[in-house]
Parts: sequence; C-alpha cells; structure tokens
Amino acid sequence: MKKYKFFANVIEEEKWLNEQLLAGYKCTNISIWGFYTFEQTYEKYVMRLDYQDYLSSHRFEEYKEIYEEFGWMHVKGSRFGSIHHWQKISDNRDNMFSDRQSKSNYYKRLMNYSLTFAIFFLVISFIVYDGNPLIVKELYLTQGLWEMEGMFFWKAFLFETPFVLLRLIPILILFVSSIQFFMSYMQYKKIKEELSR
Repeated sequence: MKKYKFFANVIEEEKWLNEQLLAGYKCTNISIWGFYTFEQTYEKYVMRLDYQDYLSSHRFEEYKEIYEEFGWMHVKGSRFGSIHHWQKISDNRDNMFSDRQSKSNYYKRLMNYSLTFAIFFLVISFIVYDGNPLIVKELYLTQGLWEMEGMFFWKAFLFETPFVLLRLIPILILFVSSIQFFMSYMQYKKIKEELSR
C-alpha cells in the first residue's frame, strides 16, 4: 500500500507513521517526494525519527550499527544531514532516547533542523514576494485585476487564486517550521532544566 503525505513537522510525521504501523503495517520505503510504502504484517512495529547533522561515512556506519544492535532497522536517511527513520518490532524498549541527556541532544538537533528549514524558507519567501509577502494585492499578478468589475473580476480572481495559493506555500512552510522550532526549543529547555537540578 502506498500513501502520499507531506510533513514539515517531524513530530507529526512520527505520530502519523506510528498510527499506520499500529493499524497492522510496516514501512518498507519512504521516497523524497513524500510517498510512504507500507506492507501488511501480523507483527507490531514502532517507528522513531532522529535528525543527524552531516556524518562522515565512517561515523554514519557507526551510527547505524549502534541502533541496529538494539533491533532498529534503518528505513531512510542519509549521512548528509537529514532525518533518519528507524523501525523495529515493538517491545518494552521502543524509546530510542531513554535518558534525559539523549533526549536533550535529540531536541537540540531537531531545533537546529527546524531553524535551518525556517531560515531557508524565509529567504525563499523574500525572493518569491520581492521582499513584501504581506500585501495580498501583489500576490495576484493579472494586470488591472483590482480595477475590473463584475463578472470579469470574478473570473480573473477565481482563475488566479490557485496560483496565489501555490505562491503562499513558502510562507506556510516558514510558519510551520517556526512553530516546530519553538516546540523543540521548549522541550530542549525543559530537559536542560531537569538535568541541571
């Protein structure tokens, strides 16, 4: 079974993936375009996501070996700074980040990832919107649209609205990644305070 889903929030992606696995599936492939391939199974699987910065090929192999020793299967992720998808048959040790220091490091990496994502889409937004993404009139590119009247206005307005929505995608992703950064920061701060006690 294949499903298409786009996520800008890794916490939501992990939650959705675990819902699919709970329904009696295991994930066999995840494409870069957002296609998730599942296979029906009688065993109960669990999935965890982890973000890693750039790793040398040696460090990447070590990283994979450590988790594979605990029964995790690497589904997706590269050594060039990406989110890694790990899956295993569920048991009593389903949490990859069992101690507080590991969780703190995880949220710090997630925070850096979402900040990078937010900055990238902030730059894209300024390029797409010529430095002013908040003026709705300028999102509609049809010459003289706002001077049109009656049926001509509504036809041109409705025709161009889907294109305007496409132009708004960078600002929406910027907004979602900013929220993810804030949530990761709050979790990171909470764990750091617990560790300092």
